[in-house]
Amino acid sequence: MYFKQFYLGCLAHGSYLVGAGGQAAVIDPQRDVDQYIEEARIAGLEIRYIIETHLHADFVSGHIELAKKTGAEIVFGSKAMAAFPHRAVKDGDILKIGTVKLTIMETPGHTPEGICILATDGATNEPAKLFSGDTLFIGDVGRPDLVAARGHSKQEMAAMLYHSLHDKLLKLPDDVEVYPAHGAGSLCGKHLSSEKSSTIGQQRKFNYALKPMSEKAFIEMLTEDLPEVPAYFPKDVDLNRQGAAPLESLCRPRGMTAKKVQKEMQAGVTILDMRNAAEFAAGHIHGSVNIGLAGQFASWAGTLLTMGEPIILITDDDQTLEEAIIRLARVGIESVVGYLENGIQGWLANDLPLAISTVTTVESLARELKAGKSLPVLDVRRPGEYADGHVPGAINLPLAELPQRIKDRSIGLKQNQDLAIICASGYRSSIAFSLLERAGFTNLINVSGGTAAWKKAGCELEHRERAKTL
Repeated sequence: MYFKQFYLGCLAHGSYLVGAGGQAAVIDPQRDVDQYIEEARIAGLEIRYIIETHLHADFVSGHIELAKKTGAEIVFGSKAMAAFPHRAVKDGDILKIGTVKLTIMETPGHTPEGICILATDGATNEPAKLFSGDTLFIGDVGRPDLVAARGHSKQEMAAMLYHSLHDKLLKLPDDVEVYPAHGAGSLCGKHLSSEKSSTIGQQRKFNYALKPMSEKAFIEMLTEDLPEVPAYFPKDVDLNRQGAAPLESLCRPRGMTAKKVQKEMQAGVTILDMRNAAEFAAGHIHGSVNIGLAGQFASWAGTLLTMGEPIILITDDDQTLEEAIIRLARVGIESVVGYLENGIQGWLANDLPLAISTVTTVESLARELKAGKSLPVLDVRRPGEYADGHVPGAINLPLAELPQRIKDRSIGLKQNQDLAIICASGYRSSIAFSLLERAGFTNLINVSGGTAAWKKAGCELEHRERAKTL
């Protein structure tokens, strides 16, 4: 059996190429698909099937483009109701590629249409491979609350998942290898491991969600403390059901002068600054949104920006410009209309002003708090991170909730009060800084290095089971 895992770190997404006898299948492809075609060519394989384990919510899949380029058949679970020609498979159906048998297992729970694929090679004695999609992760299982808009409660989905796991996956031999669609950083689960593969036996032993428990206990456990559902998730599901346009068909953004960018910004166009937090702090366009390309750029852009709104990009590197356009398209953002020519230097060359962020160190913050200064600290991490340890007295407002809280004016903060913003490393706090600044907040302070630096400096941590929220 030929096998290769493709792992896309920025979306914590795993996709796969498996083949034998000159034939191959691609499982859960990302939107840009040329790598699968090239890998298959090198390996002497013809891509025969493109299999989707479910309608993905966190990224736009490339099944339509890959099918057009290769002539391969698209395969979905029978309940997906995809709007394009495809093979709708059911439990027990078998697809063959050479000596490899791909057995379909219907595993609803994360989504109603979810399937897993068990790959076995009749020509060898090697362990079977389970492509588990978002049903079973390494260290976790799929969250059950992403299909509320489709008429299913999270409790109903959790009950389905319990039976998919216990009646099907956990009955597989311990040596079956597990290859999921996501790893740590994905919002499709709660506690995903950074490991990219495992075995059924290892998961049976170490996965918290697979510990012996009743169905009722499983449902209660799985539906508690779920992370936010990003606004773009339902839109990506719809895109994947309808089939996304080829990347080549997207309009290319045009270079814009500083004066043109300024005019577009005044008309309400979003300016997205992709530089890192330090570069943004040193000088940025007031009102721009900072989401650094080096982090989970596309996920946060999809979460925080309005899908379809015109976007102008800020970067000092033409190469990152192309990378950003692809990353945004991977989550369905296709509305980049332009970029600032020559980056921030182009802005300065036109004698236009830059804003400078106030930044402090964790040591300085600790001294001020110890001296009794009344400085509110806003922790923009997720509630679970906050509960694991935070700056004493810090208030929790997860970054994903910030745009809506600003929009409906329920943030509970005065626009002119001093406010220190902290996250895990300084990446999310810089994003929050930019969103609050754009909304008219002043006297903001970004805490460099975040909670990780706070811990490393030996500063006191406070723990709370429940977050102190705004």
